[in-house]
Amino acid sequence: MADIETKLRAVAAVPLNEELCRLIEELEPRVEMIRDHSLMHPMRGPADWSGDPEHRRTPEQQAAFDAMVDSADALFGIPDVDPAALARTVAANPRLRWVMTTAAGGGAQVRSADLDRADLDRITFTTSAGVHGGPLAEFAVLGVLAGAKSLPRLLRDQQDRAWPERWEMRQVDEMTVLVVGLGGIGAECARRFHALGAQVWGTTRSGEPVEGVDRLVRLDELVHAVAQVDAIVVTLPGTEQTHHLIGADVFEAVRPGTILASVGRGTVIDEQALLPALDDGRIAFAALDVFESEPLATESPLWSHPNVLVSPHTAALSSKEEERIARRFAENAARLLDGRPLRAVVDTVEFY
Repeated sequence: MADIETKLRAVAAVPLNEELCRLIEELEPRVEMIRDHSLMHPMRGPADWSGDPEHRRTPEQQAAFDAMVDSADALFGIPDVDPAALARTVAANPRLRWVMTTAAGGGAQVRSADLDRADLDRITFTTSAGVHGGPLAEFAVLGVLAGAKSLPRLLRDQQDRAWPERWEMRQVDEMTVLVVGLGGIGAECARRFHALGAQVWGTTRSGEPVEGVDRLVRLDELVHAVAQVDAIVVTLPGTEQTHHLIGADVFEAVRPGTILASVGRGTVIDEQALLPALDDGRIAFAALDVFESEPLATESPLWSHPNVLVSPHTAALSSKEEERIARRFAENAARLLDGRPLRAVVDTVEFY
């Protein structure tokens, strides 16, 4: 084993239990995990990386926490999941080489830190993109199936104890599903819909083939493509380039009865343009795990719309998430130490 002086000094800047700190060190012995559990905001549930917002450190504890994160070569998590805290430690610590965000969409957090170009070039930022792919893909499948099987109608009839005339439900294996964004989440969605027998299309910037995708669609072909599909699954992150990508032009182009599932970032969908499409049936059903502003405002019409399923950004939550992210950190630490490319690196121009 390498001497401790030659190890990568990695600081747990968010709550990470002792078992997982040890797991990282076992998976990559060249990493020394620095942690002080007494300085962390306690988690309220699985993967609650920011911890209890009511918890406060004493001034002495805050000073100790800042000194700990300022000593890092690498950070597991943005300190307290707070972009301002990231900016502070980047300015204080010229030795910092790498930060892994615990969020798949961590690029937005890095952008919010408003770092200068020299620091963005000095430090490699990575995310947990792909770690959440399975759970989010399952929610997307739930959403498309709920729309195909007329779940709102079933629930209304059950509540009313009504036994209507039988009607024909839609079959997923007769549908074309467009996955908007074929990154880690999108690839998992494509794999599952392909397994269910659907024809799967997917948008791409690279043009690289993806397993389970029958047709690749360029983003500049999106409006044309949505007119030919039965369901749209949105998995894109929130960037300037993706803001309101699914907007009025898309909703005007869809054919009546299209199903929508959203598991990326809420800013990708223009909710004001979505509402009239829901009202007139162009979008027959929408399963939404993410929203433009969270928590979703109590006055939002989406709460009460009969053909909307609202999920409070919880579809990715899994008791296994913390271990998956710890394993990702160990893998990327090995890549960093070996001089190999890291996984899920943030593009610090688009913050994607």
